[in-house]
Amino acid sequence: MIPNDYIEKVYAGFLGKCVGIRLGAPVEPALWTMDRIQKTYGYIESYVKPYKNFAADDDSNGPAYFIRALMDDAQDKEVTPQDVAKAWLNYTREGVGMFWWGGYGISTEHTAYLNLKQGIPAPQSGSIEQNGEIVAQQIGGQIFIDTYGLVNPGNPEKAAHYGEIAASVSHDGEALFGARFFCAAIAEAFVSSDINHIIETGLSFIPATSAYYAVARAVRDFHETNPSDFRSCMRMLDANWNMTKYPGNCHIIPNAGVCFLALYYGEGIFAKTIEIACSCGMDTDCNAGNVATVLAVANGITCIPEKYRMPINDGIVLSGISGYLNILDMPTFSKELSSIGYKLANEEEPPCLQNLHRGGIFFDFELPGSTHNFRTSDECLCQLRHGTDFCADNSKGSLEILYSQFYRSQKATIFYKTFYTRDDFSDERYMPAFSPKAVSGQTVRLQMYNEQWTGLSPININPYVHTITGKIVLIKYIASTIKDWMTVEFTIPDTNGEIIDEVGFEIEGMTKKDDRCRGRLFIDNFEITGPGDYSIDFSKSRTDFGSLTPLVHTGGSWRKIGNIIENLRYKESFSYTGNYYATNQRIRLSVTPYCGDQHFLAVRSKGIMRGYYLGFDGKRKVSIYKEDFGLYKIADTEFDWKFGNTYVMEAIADGSHISLVIDGKTILSVNDDSFEYGMVGFGSTTIGRTHFSNLQIQMNTI
Repeated sequence: MIPNDYIEKVYAGFLGKCVGIRLGAPVEPALWTMDRIQKTYGYIESYVKPYKNFAADDDSNGPAYFIRALMDDAQDKEVTPQDVAKAWLNYTREGVGMFWWGGYGISTEHTAYLNLKQGIPAPQSGSIEQNGEIVAQQIGGQIFIDTYGLVNPGNPEKAAHYGEIAASVSHDGEALFGARFFCAAIAEAFVSSDINHIIETGLSFIPATSAYYAVARAVRDFHETNPSDFRSCMRMLDANWNMTKYPGNCHIIPNAGVCFLALYYGEGIFAKTIEIACSCGMDTDCNAGNVATVLAVANGITCIPEKYRMPINDGIVLSGISGYLNILDMPTFSKELSSIGYKLANEEEPPCLQNLHRGGIFFDFELPGSTHNFRTSDECLCQLRHGTDFCADNSKGSLEILYSQFYRSQKATIFYKTFYTRDDFSDERYMPAFSPKAVSGQTVRLQMYNEQWTGLSPININPYVHTITGKIVLIKYIASTIKDWMTVEFTIPDTNGEIIDEVGFEIEGMTKKDDRCRGRLFIDNFEITGPGDYSIDFSKSRTDFGSLTPLVHTGGSWRKIGNIIENLRYKESFSYTGNYYATNQRIRLSVTPYCGDQHFLAVRSKGIMRGYYLGFDGKRKVSIYKEDFGLYKIADTEFDWKFGNTYVMEAIADGSHISLVIDGKTILSVNDDSFEYGMVGFGSTTIGRTHFSNLQIQMNTI
């Protein structure tokens, strides 16, 4: 039976994981020993770096993307290692982001990925037989699998099994025991808050003869005789369970020792546990992230201190192939995970999960403390927090905005960030790339309640969108009503090819300076939905984290020349953009082929390995292909295209009807219902050179 607070605990677990990652990331490199951390920072009890936004991290990339095996290939069956392997191949850009690309035989994940690319199936791809004991038993076996524990609440046996399956794509041996332990511990934490019981439950699903089990017992025994000095325990681990005895870049056993140290010495307290994990050194973001998931699930969302929660603000970014999925809202993702959990348990989903808005944005602020990454331009004039005093439709939460000192011409904005550029980040971690979460033609809708305390006139609300070039488009002025819910709705206007990175509203006072407006504003049921119709002006694109905005590249060289993007490649190479959940869609581009047989547009691309390609395909021929972990031609016809000529090419997906239009004329059509939705893109599967320009996209979403 799934517990009543399941969704909240999933939210706590994933948020806690991200807190641990962020806390540990600055002291992750090997030079940060326990002694150096102590001399530099003392005991770590707060974030040591004030990131503008925390960039992508492998510890969050893996749990967010590899769980998609349960959404894509194992919706109605038991998951297999090869299902998870497909998620690796489908969402990972080779050599970019996702995980550490340290070289074949050095990075375990890089090694497993190249094995998969060479046709070696999982679990052989991660096996000791294939890769040797050292490579196969590094730490990645346990850092990517937390979500497999989160979707199996109260079922540690199944969670351990799923964790092993997921980890076996890239790991083997002791690394699989780490996956089994943490998934089982996370699952048990849904029904117990006793940390010792949780540890024992997790250990019951791994062999008592394993080194993983032995290091856990060594830490437990040391803790029993030295219960207050975690640094002495760390010195014991350094002496007996070190990287010399367990070699490689980052072996799982020494880091497992740190995890058990943090779990025992943390005494079941979330903050203390992750702080100890980070203060010990080793792979700090991995270790803190794993133990944080366990403690956050066990103790619930209130166990995460505000000093850790506020900078996270419900948002993280990823670095997979989908720029749309790379902007992750934690409450929404937690509901998606919870939906999987109910299905795996064969239980009926509660109403809040039955209509997840996967194709758009819907923020209901129902989860305790949730803010959905809303921000303000002026924290002195506006303070944002989760609210419960006024909620629309008798719900449990809203976004509360405490505003003060507003008079005529005094303004501040409240917004959701729908796109990121390199300027939004403090570092270069794992190369995130993005597609806009809001585009022209979509509808923005929200409910608003103004509890105004002072000021003769109510504040004005000015909806707006902001683009990455700094352009602000105000929609219309709305006089707020006082102490009554009102609906604000508008259509996002055409931004002339510019990318929208903020959607929100401006607050403006309408009184004299000596009659300032003060009060609270409550926002509920914020949504961005509906069809989009927009263009991307490539002359305004910029190179961020190796990708031209708002594209996510895989393979090849991509260069901007004025308002043209040139693609030079020696093998498969595509750029993707758009809403991952777009259904009916039309992409239009000017295409100039210069060299090579294939020059394609892509529609309904559900990652790199699924979707449709349409376009030029050899001398005097055009074709439509289906990519489904193998390239299958499903239609072709004659068309006398020539190198150096520019063609206006359109790819259309309308229901099951897929068609190619060139210079206004339908050239080729086919019916195929393999893929309901996906991204759009352009590129080629073979060597060549192509120019693309004048991108226009029309789409609906599920």
